Amino acid sequence: MKLAIVTPRYGREVGGGAETAARLLAEQLVARRGWNIEVLTTTAIDTAWNDGFAPGSEEHGGVVVRRFAVERRRARDFDERSARLLPAPLRASAADERSWLEAQGPVSAGLIEAIATADADAVALHPYLYHPTVIGAAVARVPTVLHAAAHDELPLALATYRELFARVDGLSFWSHAERRLVGERFAVGSTPQAVVGLGVDAGDGDPGAARAAFGLGAAPYVLCLGRVDDGKGAALLARLWREYVARHDDELHLVFAGPVVHRPDATPRMIVTGEVDDATKWGLLRGAATLVSPSAFESFGIVVMEAWSVGVPVLVNARCAVTVDHTREAAGGLVFGDFAGFEVAVERLTATDGLGGQLGARGRVHVAREYGWDAVVDRYERLVTEVRHHAGERRLQATPPIGR
Repeated sequence: MKLAIVTPRYGREVGGGAETAARLLAEQLVARRGWNIEVLTTTAIDTAWNDGFAPGSEEHGGVVVRRFAVERRRARDFDERSARLLPAPLRASAADERSWLEAQGPVSAGLIEAIATADADAVALHPYLYHPTVIGAAVARVPTVLHAAAHDELPLALATYRELFARVDGLSFWSHAERRLVGERFAVGSTPQAVVGLGVDAGDGDPGAARAAFGLGAAPYVLCLGRVDDGKGAALLARLWREYVARHDDELHLVFAGPVVHRPDATPRMIVTGEVDDATKWGLLRGAATLVSPSAFESFGIVVMEAWSVGVPVLVNARCAVTVDHTREAAGGLVFGDFAGFEVAVERLTATDGLGGQLGARGRVHVAREYGWDAVVDRYERLVTEVRHHAGERRLQATPPIGR
């Protein structure tokens, strides 16, 4: 099978969830199925679409990566444009939406041409939001699979995306909650689709070394792993933690570990590590009393799965349908909706009665059963095979018989 994967950014240096998922799946398809994978992407490294790579081709993990220059980066007034357009999507004209899409970026003529001429059995587009996906789906000459990474967010109401979901030949979802959302918003019932998920492999890391690196000593801690960003719930968690510290005179710490976009105000017993390497990340995970996921918007929630892969329970935001679904299905953690719920959950998960260990063990079993890479790759291979067959039939039906 030859698959062209389209994503606006690609590489181990790229921190986005959808982009990381695309990379991991690409590498596993090569390693476990011997697929011929070509990634079509830009030179951008961040979501302002600043250059972090050179144009051209290279190979990583058996995957051929072709990068194209960005002609139009994110417009400086993009946030202002969004504030005008998104609250009233029905008032937006096609021209308004196209202008907004281009202002969001990244616009790369070379990338669009590569999608249009891709010599592949199928094109996989990640995620739904950006210019290469929307325009790429329109110009692709082979069957398309959309990895939407959809959230319940304002852009999803734009006609641009209604047309995108109607146009693609197949849909690959990270979670059942994402599939429900897309099914409620768009007429995709007859489109081949599957909840594929994402595989998880536990990494190596020494909890003692991680503790020593940040002066934790023997103190217990809860961990928030990933981008420290108010859009990912960092401000919410910091506020809840300030209230917790004011009410609890104990040794429990909160550790934020990840690239810092919005640094929380200094608070007692709270450590912000900044970006950490893989060994430190896995050491912190293995030593944590629980992982806290404060984000209200996730497509898969990879950090939840990573915590379970090493037997650590989770505490997730009640507003995030994806992580709540995972937590209930796995019976691997607790949910909070306000400070009272947060406080009680933290107390229960860090108590010495063994509840946290029991929930973490259940999570480990769930990940091994549902999100081992062999299971994920099997689901994806079945989906792409179905998409190719379905797209071929659709094209035949759309082609008038010879002589008419």
